[in-house]
Amino acid sequence: MLGDVLLISDLHKEAAKSIYDYLLDARSKKKSNYRFIVAISGESGAGKSELSHSLALLLKKEGMRVKILHTDNYYKVTPNERTEWRKKNGVKKVGYKEYDWKLLNRNIKEFKEGREALMPCVDIVSKQIDKLITNFSDIDILVVDGLYAIKIKDVDLRVYIDLTYHETKTKRGSRGKEVNDEFRFQVLEMEHQSMLALKPNADIIVDKNYNVFKVEE
Repeated sequence: MLGDVLLISDLHKEAAKSIYDYLLDARSKKKSNYRFIVAISGESGAGKSELSHSLALLLKKEGMRVKILHTDNYYKVTPNERTEWRKKNGVKKVGYKEYDWKLLNRNIKEFKEGREALMPCVDIVSKQIDKLITNFSDIDILVVDGLYAIKIKDVDLRVYIDLTYHETKTKRGSRGKEVNDEFRFQVLEMEHQSMLALKPNADIIVDKNYNVFKVEE
């Protein structure tokens, strides 16, 4: 997302190092030219983008070609119209069905096939959806972040940040993406319920103190 504000702390960096180790282990079991996908999900303000960026930098440092894909770019309704759309259609419409999954899955497929892709990219300042052309031909690892990222079918490693919207109030305010009024809290509660349903799909849990644990099978 263009113009996004990242508030990276040492906690994000340390958690990224732990995830990095798990990722290398999982990737070592694949073929040498395998295109690997790691997804990072969590509620609003949990630090998905910060963790994704920190992980990508570690991978880049070790010579791997990485690209980050933000699933917030795939909402069907533009940011400047989304609140009114939700109010008109009801808060119960909030959830993973708000995404353009057809386009998102197509872009994921283009990464797996190493092809050029036309992708949406939200400009936070103008709140417009721009179009980005990217070439996946020499990208080794795709880091996907977003509320419902671990729902994507072809993900190889699923990371869940176990922080609720009640615990991320200060973080959301610092980034200033949306107004925290009563309706916004209704939206956050709906997202919270959706996230609880996705949590069992995680391979790795990041707790509220940013400690990282592998989910035992």
